Amino acid sequence: MTTPGAGHAPGDMTQTGNDKGAPATAGAFPTDEDAFGGGLLPPRRGAVASWLFFDWAAQPFFTLVTTFVFAPYFASTLAATPAEGQALWGYATAAAGLSIALLAPVLGAIADRTGARKPWIAAFSLPLLVGSAALWFAAPGEPWAIAIALAGFAVATLGAEFATVFTNAMMPDLVPRSQLGRLSGNGWALGYAGGLLSLVIALGLMASSPQTGLTMLGLEPIFGLDPATHAGDRASGPFSAIWYLVFVLPLFLLVPDVPRRPVALGTAVRQGLADLAATLREARSDRRMLLFLAANMIYKDGLVALFAFGGIYAAGVLGWSSIEIGTFGILLTITGTIGAVIGGRLDDRLGPKPVIAGALVVLILCGLGLVSVDRDTVFFIVEASPGQPGAGLFSSLPEQVFLVLGGILGAAAGPLQAASRTLLVHVSPPGAMTRYFGLFALSGKVTSFLAPLLVGIVTTATASQAAGMAVILVFFAAGLALLARVGDRPA
Repeated sequence: MTTPGAGHAPGDMTQTGNDKGAPATAGAFPTDEDAFGGGLLPPRRGAVASWLFFDWAAQPFFTLVTTFVFAPYFASTLAATPAEGQALWGYATAAAGLSIALLAPVLGAIADRTGARKPWIAAFSLPLLVGSAALWFAAPGEPWAIAIALAGFAVATLGAEFATVFTNAMMPDLVPRSQLGRLSGNGWALGYAGGLLSLVIALGLMASSPQTGLTMLGLEPIFGLDPATHAGDRASGPFSAIWYLVFVLPLFLLVPDVPRRPVALGTAVRQGLADLAATLREARSDRRMLLFLAANMIYKDGLVALFAFGGIYAAGVLGWSSIEIGTFGILLTITGTIGAVIGGRLDDRLGPKPVIAGALVVLILCGLGLVSVDRDTVFFIVEASPGQPGAGLFSSLPEQVFLVLGGILGAAAGPLQAASRTLLVHVSPPGAMTRYFGLFALSGKVTSFLAPLLVGIVTTATASQAAGMAVILVFFAAGLALLARVGDRPA
């Protein structure tokens, strides 16, 4: 696929900050006048909106599969116990995270040599589609159901995360540097909105209660999806794949791409690995970059685990079914959308670092509150009556406290991620954006297996989901401590 351009192609990251052939160096920050990929012409109308639709396209996989529909189904139905399901899901998340950590920076460096990013996005969209579709076959009672579920989830996660690396690298070519916070925040907000709509469709039309056979809207599931086999929960995988396939098309059709360079793959691999080694040396010599990548590595570990286990935790500790968890997910996506929009504007006004720090404080406090809640206790010591059958959704005090804390937590998660990729743009040298987003993915994934692994280990050792989830708070606190040492942006 090709995109039109005049003069330089918009987004050609081979251009330097002053567009005069001077080599790009670490710490060189283009001004707003040089903002479009180093003095390049602004992209054509519709490119920004089309780029934003990638978040809309990809988010249903994370909303439906990773957190609110398929993951709780796996833990509460496929696995022998919720604690075992949480542990197995943690191991699968850890395996995917380790693979992403090892390959993302290498692929980013190779992509900077070969030029065009869209072929890479297309290539990694395939495992996302295949892995998501495979989840349909993880039916209760099938001998390979658990293996299919874990393998499909891991493969789809790899595809989604790798495609995101190359999509994020397009950001500096779309808006001036002073508007990156708004671009990133709007992307996350649109992603949350897509997740919300997909969740309403999944819960209102597909996923149903095994007891009543009806969906959240009181309807029989569409397409004859059988409640007894949790067909509606399993359909969240294929539905996410179809959604992605439809809504990722504007990115391929309208967003400008760097021209493909006539470099043989073997040469690109060798040169890309050499570039990666140089990038690692640059990052090590830049204390500000190094501290940010370390902080991002740690708090993203916690965030990965939080998303992986949030629905599973609610299913096991509060006994929520897919209806309650899905309703909870709708609340989180609404607050997340609002938080991402507000966070993007605060990012442009205050800078990304204060936004990240504030979000981490909120995550720590709300996370502590969440692990203090179970069916008959609030804040560890306050006794409360559990919900009574027939009393309606969220009728007990523990459920209501969980809802409020979860809603606030959802509002903080979006700004944390959006501001993180904005800060990466600010601290990266021009001309190597994909490589540095590869390092960004590396820092967000190199130990991303660690938090889910520790959650799995602690959950197994204590047979307590709350004890396992408490591990996540340590990662948020450590990330915040490192972020505090990241210096302000140089003049």
